[in-house]
Amino acid sequence: MFERPHIQHLITRLKEPRSFIQVLMGPRQVGKSTLTGQVLDKLNIPNLFISADAVANSGETWLEQQWEVARLQLKSTGAPEFILAIDEIQKISNWSKVIKKLWDEDTRARQNIKVILLGSSRLLLQQGLTESLAGRFETSYLGHWSFAEMEQAFGVTAEKYVWFGGYPGAAALMSDEDRWKKYVNDALIETSISKDILMLTRVDKPALLRQLFELGCLYSGQVLSYTKIVGQLQDAGNTTTLAHYLQLLDTAGLLAGIEKYTGEQLRQRSSSPKFQVHNTALLTAQQGDSLTEVIVKPDVWGRWVEAAIGAHLVNHKLSEGYSVHYWRHRNDEVDFVLEKKGKVIGLEVKSGATQKAPGMEAFKKQHEPDKVLLVGNSGIPWQEFLKMNPSQLF
Repeated sequence: MFERPHIQHLITRLKEPRSFIQVLMGPRQVGKSTLTGQVLDKLNIPNLFISADAVANSGETWLEQQWEVARLQLKSTGAPEFILAIDEIQKISNWSKVIKKLWDEDTRARQNIKVILLGSSRLLLQQGLTESLAGRFETSYLGHWSFAEMEQAFGVTAEKYVWFGGYPGAAALMSDEDRWKKYVNDALIETSISKDILMLTRVDKPALLRQLFELGCLYSGQVLSYTKIVGQLQDAGNTTTLAHYLQLLDTAGLLAGIEKYTGEQLRQRSSSPKFQVHNTALLTAQQGDSLTEVIVKPDVWGRWVEAAIGAHLVNHKLSEGYSVHYWRHRNDEVDFVLEKKGKVIGLEVKSGATQKAPGMEAFKKQHEPDKVLLVGNSGIPWQEFLKMNPSQLF
């Protein structure tokens, strides 16, 4: 059975003698529950793995009851420690306050219950952790599957990864693109929007949020001002609403709005975001063409390669601690700008026959970055770049 790299870190943490709260956050269908099950199977520690997915939104009592079951099982087994894993924790209202109360009770009673919290709504998890559990937890972010992981687990080629993206649950359907697209649209996109955003967050215009996602997929890799976005959408409301909805889509692991790089921290929030899907599957599922039709069109295929590189960068930024921007000045532009601890790297993606990137020279003159790199035939091959951890560039 394939195991993601995060599994060893979690096993090491669970072997520590003291109790703690470990939070695993990430989009739907990236293997959080599977990874946790693999970890529990490897450890000789009594445990309870439960899910709040089907629990009513006001399930505080349910959470307290499950915690009490864990306490009773710890006592009955006579073991020195116990693991309680709770999936989709963000579905419980006031979950962080309940966890804090129960955790503090166990700490005073010296009951060693180690807690794993799993959730697919990064925004709600971060809010709860900041408000109630400060100093009591460690977080790990599980992003969409990388090319290296999809290749190792399913034998996916670089070209298939660019087209089908990194959803392990959809891998078996790749031979039937129509079924695969229906699965991605119904089981992944719609479920993420309806369950991880609309059911848990106040959204006054749900149809607008869906339109924004579809528009973002259509224009992924392109820079649009919010004014232009308003012009493309029906009943668009104001730009503040659109910026908020884009943030919700980003925290759900669907669609990001990459900000323009200016070199000045206070000016980096731009009114013209660059749309970037978190997973190229989200882009492909909206298209009528097939891989065999697109791969022979260099300009169109180049858009998918750039989207795959962008998704690769966005998916690693939370775990590796760097930021992702784009740069544009007049007619010059650089596809991606990475920044970490004062170091700046410019990246230009060229997958076709044309490998010229004049924007790189203009970017060097204006910002004096630490590195400027070309991802393409005359630079780092895009296939190799998709196997790299981007933090290695710093």
